[in-house]
Amino acid sequence: MKQTFKIFFHILLIIFLTAITQIGGIVYLLFLVVLYFLKTKNILLKVGVFSMIYLFFIYVIVPPIARWQGREPVVTTESISPTNYMTVLLNRNYVVPEMNNLLLKAGKQLKGTNIKIKYLDACFPFVKGFPLLPHLSHNDGRKIDLSLVYENQEKKITDLQKSISGYGVYEEVKKGEWDQPTKCLEAGNFQYDFPKYLTFGSINKELKFSNNGNKKLISILLAQPNLGKLFIEPHLKNRLNLNHPKVRFHGCRAVRHDDHIHIQL
Repeated sequence: MKQTFKIFFHILLIIFLTAITQIGGIVYLLFLVVLYFLKTKNILLKVGVFSMIYLFFIYVIVPPIARWQGREPVVTTESISPTNYMTVLLNRNYVVPEMNNLLLKAGKQLKGTNIKIKYLDACFPFVKGFPLLPHLSHNDGRKIDLSLVYENQEKKITDLQKSISGYGVYEEVKKGEWDQPTKCLEAGNFQYDFPKYLTFGSINKELKFSNNGNKKLISILLAQPNLGKLFIEPHLKNRLNLNHPKVRFHGCRAVRHDDHIHIQL
């Protein structure tokens, strides 16, 4: 019975690690092989060994193989960086080269402003169609989420965010604005505001949504010829007067987009 439980536990862990990192399950299997030869019961040593193997994979093994298959990590520059470094550690930062080119061009056009491109989930490094949970469409390297732009109490643009994960703290509907979130929830789409459970903690509550900062960022993104679509919640689209045909509503089957911006080629 004990042996059966251990096997079941390992299988569950492999599935979980694969779901959240794509390569974590393979790393864990390799770790079990190493552990067999180490024959140690020291928990800290086990954690250390797994961490070293995992980090070696994500920084040394995965990037060149991903490039061979047409994907690469999102570039990091003075203007482009992850909102949360866990995005990188979980391999959720891979895109096709065309997306990196789009981001680089947009980043150059943002020079001279205080606006930064802070990215959230993109895609996994391998296999077209492999799901990046909980997203519906981040599975081909052609999509990426970007953080909203906020102002501090002095009305200066900052690259700080309102949640640890970068998701789940919404720019709520104001009086007189079209309330799409309520419409979707009332229609039975219970998952629509699910990201509120994925904040991992609210922070910087004093920050305010920057109308000028978000409009500037979105206008530059829309000016990129290889941008296909940009998703943002309808009340923010109207608030920012975004009449461009590439600004679309993502549909009630997705989740709210008033905590981030989704772009795709």
